[in-house]
Amino acid sequence: MSFDQDTQPAGNKSPEQRLAKMGLTLPPVPSAVGAYEPWVRVGNIIYTSGQLPWIDGDLKYTGKMGAELSLQDGYEAFRLSALNGIAQLKSAVGELSRIKRIVRVEGTAHTTADFTEQPAALNGASDLINDVFGANGRHTRMIYSDPAMCLNCATLVVLWAEVAD
Repeated sequence: MSFDQDTQPAGNKSPEQRLAKMGLTLPPVPSAVGAYEPWVRVGNIIYTSGQLPWIDGDLKYTGKMGAELSLQDGYEAFRLSALNGIAQLKSAVGELSRIKRIVRVEGTAHTTADFTEQPAALNGASDLINDVFGANGRHTRMIYSDPAMCLNCATLVVLWAEVAD
């Protein structure tokens, strides 16, 4: 079980309270950049489309890890992509406390052929999700690499989340 700085179990706070304690606010929900839905609900599962490291309509991280970007840049880019994914989840359910479980995180990293630290970079997304959702954030995951990403973005994150009825 994780504990916050006040030594209270993290599970006693809502995801929105945890975000606030971390000094984070959810960004405006990014709109689709193509002919698709930003998220879809099937039964009790919400699937987000790929979320990029947007801030106010601009990509904060572009380029390849192993070239223009460091591992730390990749970590921060995945963290920001996940924050945009969390904003999509909130738009789907209203209150993040309705998320029963983050089931899966899939990340795609824009990398050079010799960059091999993709799992450590994807921890930017996993760490944020675990901090925001506590035990309900523990998830499976998959990391992919791509030598050419849309819009030259550094990262892309897809979330699968179970919703409580």
